[in-house]
Amino acid sequence: MVDTKTQKCFEEWKEREAIAEAMIPLIGKLYRDHEVICTVFDRTLVNKSGNEIMRVHRFARQIIDREIWVRDTFPMLQAMVTLDLAPGRVDLARLVLRYQEQGGDVAAFVAEQLKDLNTGKGQQLSEPRDVVLYGFGRIGRLLARILIEQAGGGNKLRLRAAVVRKGSADDLAKRASLLRRDSVHGHFDGTIRIDEEENAIIANGNMIRVIYANSPEEVDYTQYGINNAIVIDNTGKWRDREGLGKHLKSPGTSHALLTAPGKGDIPNIVYGVNHDTIDPNEKILSAASCTTNAIVPTLKAVSDKFGIVSGHVETCHSYTNDQNLIDNYHKKERRGRAAALNMVITETGAAKAVAKALPELTGKLTGNAIRVPTPNVSLAILNLTLEKETTVEELNNYLREMSLNSPLHDQIDYTNSPEAVSTDMVGSRHAGVVDSLATIVDGNRCVLYVWYDNEYGYSYQVVRIVEQISGMKLEHWPK
Repeated sequence: MVDTKTQKCFEEWKEREAIAEAMIPLIGKLYRDHEVICTVFDRTLVNKSGNEIMRVHRFARQIIDREIWVRDTFPMLQAMVTLDLAPGRVDLARLVLRYQEQGGDVAAFVAEQLKDLNTGKGQQLSEPRDVVLYGFGRIGRLLARILIEQAGGGNKLRLRAAVVRKGSADDLAKRASLLRRDSVHGHFDGTIRIDEEENAIIANGNMIRVIYANSPEEVDYTQYGINNAIVIDNTGKWRDREGLGKHLKSPGTSHALLTAPGKGDIPNIVYGVNHDTIDPNEKILSAASCTTNAIVPTLKAVSDKFGIVSGHVETCHSYTNDQNLIDNYHKKERRGRAAALNMVITETGAAKAVAKALPELTGKLTGNAIRVPTPNVSLAILNLTLEKETTVEELNNYLREMSLNSPLHDQIDYTNSPEAVSTDMVGSRHAGVVDSLATIVDGNRCVLYVWYDNEYGYSYQVVRIVEQISGMKLEHWPK
């Protein structure tokens, strides 16, 4: 005979499971019909299973130290589908927290909170904006996954092509296989097939032409019906204005965005920090590096409240394709040693690059890097001397608030899990995750530990820049 507590536990689970499954069609309708993305503390609920929806809700404990249940968010969702909403991102957890403070009728509350979004169904763009990936490596394929996932009703960014050098007779099939299967990020969420006649990969209905070329000048995108395209160069081959300018000589292009630090006068953009400095007339931009994106938002937050006198940034960075699998010649020191067997001390330009996004920190930071034998997710250790004294509690509470209710909440994530390790951060859509239980404070000195998915989190930062260039950035609600 099953005891009462056991039976109650199972019944509660089945109840939550039923509610989560009932949420799926409502979330899908809002996304496809209205381009509204529903989230829980910035974690998307779109295209999630019932169990995944519950898991996203469960993560709230790591941020606010208590539960957010599907029985709390479901009424918010039911009220939302009765409204005629314009495109936007709506955080159900934030709605719940605010409702629990105010109370009252749920439908009236939601209508009031979203009144400035309840302006009628519309489209972010008058027509889809074309995007081309120049290179289809680690970052290129993750950018493809993100752009395909966000295609929605088809009125957004549209991935049209990937430009690569032809590797073999079965190149197309191999490219499709690498997009379908990923040793770190798992299988592609959807279906992928190839169209040999068009030399294209068709992923969830998105036709991505694979164009073979050895240099940008060889490509005429208009031959493929591609126009006004934003070209994302993820090869890193060209980093200066002259080299990246080659993309703009190709018919059918409008912008070139580099997924590496740019040289010379190329603007290095860390979205969330200095994206508002983008000149509408600027056609060549850099998304800086993954490490720069990971540390700059947290550094800005700390600098704004406490001031930074000086500091040192040490990154424990996962090995990259630039390193050797086994000991072999490499033009840089130490990087020739086997990446999967060694911790390798090397240089990083991230500390100096911070100044391009945060000029007030010019000359205040030093930096170094240790490549470690893991394939993804890195850790930045920020050892800072502050202008003001603080405490662990004050600093952590402030950073948690910044992750929840600030313009940096897409960039700064926060965890208080005592069991958090690097693989837990795989797939993070934030630039960096503050590990609050590792924070050290001694008067005006502090040490902060910031995890970051140096592949996926960085790719989301790149996409956010592309969204700004195209004029389709979604606003967050509730305000």
